Amino acid sequence: MDMDYQIEMLNEVYDIGEKLYANMGSRSEEGHGNVFNLLTDLGRILVGADRASFWKWDKENHQLWTTSATKVDKIVIPDDSGLVGKALKEKRVIVTNDPYSEPEFNSDVDKQTGYITFSVLVMPVADINGEYIGAFQIINKMGEEGFDEVEDVKKLSLAAFACGITLESETFFTDSQYDTLTGLKNRKGLYHDFMHKYAEYLQVGMKSPFSVFICDIDRFKRINDNYGHNIGDLIIKNVAGILSKHCPEHATAYRWGGDEFVVVLPGTELEDCKKIAEEVRVEVKDSAVKASVIPVKATMSFGCSLYDRTKSIEENFAYADDSLYTAKDNGRNQVYG
Repeated sequence: MDMDYQIEMLNEVYDIGEKLYANMGSRSEEGHGNVFNLLTDLGRILVGADRASFWKWDKENHQLWTTSATKVDKIVIPDDSGLVGKALKEKRVIVTNDPYSEPEFNSDVDKQTGYITFSVLVMPVADINGEYIGAFQIINKMGEEGFDEVEDVKKLSLAAFACGITLESETFFTDSQYDTLTGLKNRKGLYHDFMHKYAEYLQVGMKSPFSVFICDIDRFKRINDNYGHNIGDLIIKNVAGILSKHCPEHATAYRWGGDEFVVVLPGTELEDCKKIAEEVRVEVKDSAVKASVIPVKATMSFGCSLYDRTKSIEENFAYADDSLYTAKDNGRNQVYG
């Protein structure tokens, strides 16, 4: 390796390091994605490869998918296939400089794109508990020698380790924002979205309407007392599904807590917000879940409000909550706002 190339490579590494450090202070919604992109690019540079990708292992759905792939769109494959699947299954580094002779190598992407894979190096990565959660993959080392399992793994170890730590951080962060029962985002997820996803909608002076509604299940304690918490949970899940079904594009439903939900509707006037809430109210009223052989029904009350950009999040939700309690006071199973 000549001196000019070493200096050039070192400068590229420093440049990526500078971007990684700058990303620490970024409030970008794509924060983890940016880190994965930079780390995979770092790995590609360190070993002089053409492509790099980081794969996440979705154990629940038995899938592997790329969160970062240089020059390649997102790819999803079964977790028992490909060299990445083999590396995770066998919990070891996989190196091949003749991939088409490997039974596990998935050549479908090459066939679709016309790309030819000459060499592959896959390093499985684990979380702090030693559980494998993904893999770092480098493809096509420049030159004719192919990957060296000792030297190239040594060069990639720090980048792969950092990818594993970043993935674990992303997983913790994501899990903390979602409700496990319904799959909806929780209160923490809502506040995060108001700081990021909805930030441009909420700037004072924006003319685009922005509305919200809060809703809860009428006499939910009585349902739990009469039928048990398992039936109560089924009703909550049913409501969550109906809310998600009626959310327009760009709108999001959240589980605020207990039997209470929030729907955020950017670009939506108050009257349209009330119409959507009414559609949800009717479908919830007409639906049922089974307790043994007995269908159990529930109703909901809704409080709608047009968002005031000059007020805080808490003040705006207080307005919607006041409307909800008016709906309750007026007999429940209705929309008010």
